[in-house]
Amino acid sequence: MSVAQLIQNAWNRQAKWLIVLRPLSCLYHFGFWFNRKLYEKGIKAVYTAPVPVMIIGNITVGGSGKTPLLIHLVNYLQSKNVRVGIISRGYGGKGPFPAFVGFDATPEQVGDEPCLIVQSTGAAMVVGSSRQQSIELLLAKHELDLIISDDGLQHHALARQLEWIVLDRNRGLGNEKLLPEGYLREPKSRLNTGTVIEHAAQPETELNMHLEVAEPYLLNTDEIRSFDSKQNFYAVVGIGFPQRFYRTLESLGVQQFQCHEFPDHYDYDLTDLQFEDSNPIITTEKDAVKLLPILKQHPDFKREIWVVPVEAVLSSACYRVLNQQLADLGISIE
Repeated sequence: MSVAQLIQNAWNRQAKWLIVLRPLSCLYHFGFWFNRKLYEKGIKAVYTAPVPVMIIGNITVGGSGKTPLLIHLVNYLQSKNVRVGIISRGYGGKGPFPAFVGFDATPEQVGDEPCLIVQSTGAAMVVGSSRQQSIELLLAKHELDLIISDDGLQHHALARQLEWIVLDRNRGLGNEKLLPEGYLREPKSRLNTGTVIEHAAQPETELNMHLEVAEPYLLNTDEIRSFDSKQNFYAVVGIGFPQRFYRTLESLGVQQFQCHEFPDHYDYDLTDLQFEDSNPIITTEKDAVKLLPILKQHPDFKREIWVVPVEAVLSSACYRVLNQQLADLGISIE
């Protein structure tokens, strides 16, 4: 087990030994605070895009549901004739950056989440470490009303007009400590500065979302086949909070599955999909974009791989707030 996985497991258990990492958390807090002050004082430059920027992010490490939320919002805005583009860091991609994400882009080039986002929305998207360069490239080719940044909440070099912060109630804030003692990127008080979208099956606030599960489909065949939840599965997953996926499987009636967890944005190899028997694999859509190139390279691979699609479902208050926020920016919703 890697050090990253060890700490991840300790975060999820809120292990008491994490207190030994508190000095590092204090250093992290100081470094983060000092860097932010440099931007606030104008010592470091802040880039303001010529069109409004909306950031969808979180204050925790690991999955919170922001990617399904982003996909849903982009599709919603497109249906309302809002010209929206997307930027992302492109974590896990090798570049060169900045780079447009086309339908033929690979996770190796641009990262797994950008591939999933473009395949799900068809929106114009650019990835790269420099948000300014990404936006300039995006606007050089497209006339846009709004740019949505996938993550980047802590990227103070980019000015933003809207911030939506996804708070996963299922996972919570753990021990509420900053990295690495806890999994918070920023103090809990940061939730007071943006629009917080509560991700929960039984929400406590008006602004909330949940993930709705659709019928699983086979990744390695075009054949339409009914999903049998009674099979024994290998749950192959490389996301920030795999426990959410396991709960999703249980909601589908899947009771027999062996967990095979990998780090977030993991670069899969064929050996990761090989087991002693012929039982099928079940995985997420984010992992599927990484597995598909492997299947194309090895057409003789016969083990079934089932993909579980999810879609963000938002409360009516989310749309009401979004429409008003956009109206305040001069963006009309038709």
